[in-house]
Amino acid sequence: MCFMNISKRFAGYLPVVVDCETGGVDSEKDALLEVAATVLVPDGKLLCQGDSYHYHVEAFPGSVISEEALSVNQIRPDHPFRFARPEAECLLEMAEKIRAQCERYRCRRAVLVGHNAHFDLAFLLAAFKRFDAVNLFPFHRFMVLDTVTLSAFFVKETVLARAVRRAGLEFDIEQAHSALYDVERTASLFCHFINKYG
Repeated sequence: MCFMNISKRFAGYLPVVVDCETGGVDSEKDALLEVAATVLVPDGKLLCQGDSYHYHVEAFPGSVISEEALSVNQIRPDHPFRFARPEAECLLEMAEKIRAQCERYRCRRAVLVGHNAHFDLAFLLAAFKRFDAVNLFPFHRFMVLDTVTLSAFFVKETVLARAVRRAGLEFDIEQAHSALYDVERTASLFCHFINKYG
């Protein structure tokens, strides 16, 4: 069996799928409320899902949370059983775990994979700037791998649920807009494209 060298496969970068649930669309003003990340790793000659990290995040002081955003993601920021943690605590822990995976696979850093990936990248980078830790940011700061682009090309769809289904994979609309579910489905979609067409 041929084994994939993930560092060489992605130009020295480790692909990490990310999904952020937020209080709006402005990365500077709106709250980051939930984030999930899944590291993609080799399994023989295939790309598959490795470790996942998931955090409920406390809205940063002065941040905006729109009712429209909450109606989509169904997050209740003040729910007592949400067990949210401070933004810096969550993201620095996630960054440390991702950097450890980069070392394990001999990658220079991670590259963010996402569905509308620049949205997630912007929210994470804005957060690291807020707590003055940009030097610890584990991802490339402007390059991403976007499943919207891949979906438009390979399955003629751009909406995540439709693209996943068009690719022949399962998608439960009832679980959509949970960061953990969306990141898992996005990871499955990206692996499907790489394994089938890569």
